[in-house]
Amino acid sequence: MGGGWREGRRVGSMGAGFAAEWLAVREAADAAARDGSLPARLPSAPLVVRDLGCGTGAMARWLGARLSGSPRWILTDHDPDLLAIAAATVPGAVTDLRDFTTLSADDLAGTDLVTGSAVLDLLTAEEITGLVESCAGARCAALFTLSVVGKVRFTPPDPLDDELVAAFNAHQRRTVGGRRLLGPDGIAWAAEEFARLGYTVTRAPSPWRLTPGELFDQWLEGWLGAACDWRPELAEAVRDWRRRRSSQEPHVVVEHEDLLAIP
Repeated sequence: MGGGWREGRRVGSMGAGFAAEWLAVREAADAAARDGSLPARLPSAPLVVRDLGCGTGAMARWLGARLSGSPRWILTDHDPDLLAIAAATVPGAVTDLRDFTTLSADDLAGTDLVTGSAVLDLLTAEEITGLVESCAGARCAALFTLSVVGKVRFTPPDPLDDELVAAFNAHQRRTVGGRRLLGPDGIAWAAEEFARLGYTVTRAPSPWRLTPGELFDQWLEGWLGAACDWRPELAEAVRDWRRRRSSQEPHVVVEHEDLLAIP
């Protein structure tokens, strides 16, 4: 999710799947946060777009409204339930049930643009490098949006905020099933790898700006839960932090970045 941790997590072939309800709650905030100028930088209208980790199809709905023409969408996800929802809401889309980290250059042949939203922080350095090399082998552009960068700012601030941010970021970089996740370092690694292979890379901020409400509440539960998973000794301090926050109606900015890579 924005902030990198996802509520509704389910185990899947890539290790994480997300409930459709959570994806629906966050869709409007995602759309508002993404940098709308990046699609306009594509040198030509893509004819074939493959969306990685497509979820319920939110990225395709957002991007499709910003692309000229009517590209052919290939929706890729390892969760069959989410893939079915996406296929029903993206007209004419083709579905591909798989772990997208296994895609080769041959698999991407004929693809003009690879997209993904809030996925880079879930990958390892090796997985990102492999994905970038597959894109380069197929000579396709890439647009990855809403990658968490490890910065969360509350208004008003609280003395515990920085410690919670650090605990959450450490959780994002944890090792899961032998895979060391890059978390907030994912977008920088992807940018370096695309640049190494001769791509022109553009990065742009895409912050979530949340106020109290359903999305804020769900995000906060997940964010605090991840921080306490990493550092269980923070649980009592977090209870006090929540009591202080309960009368403040805090706002939060969850920083993300979008990345466009053009061969």
